Amino acid sequence: MKYDSNALMVALADPTREQIVRLLLDGEHSVGDIAAQLPVSRPAVSKHLRLLEDCGLVAFRSEGTRNVYSLQPDAIAALRDELNRMWERALARFALVANNTSPKKASKR
Repeated sequence: MKYDSNALMVALADPTREQIVRLLLDGEHSVGDIAAQLPVSRPAVSKHLRLLEDCGLVAFRSEGTRNVYSLQPDAIAALRDELNRMWERALARFALVANNTSPKKASKR
């Protein structure tokens, strides 16, 4: 699956969704488990999970009457790759500025 790195970043821009992803880093959780650990309602958690699912960050499986969510490793890898590209560009720009800037030499009289 091809992931939209912009959609992944936008999904994580919301603090509640970021917290949900952090919880899922430790393993699968049901909606109820997630809601119990956050200061938002269960329906709100479901809406956030739906958005995370739409961009491909999470997937769920039904376990009786519960939906159990987990992170999608390929989406996390795509997000990591995008962050690495951003970091490499920032370092390249920093190196360019650092290499083109020299301290002023004191003039001899």
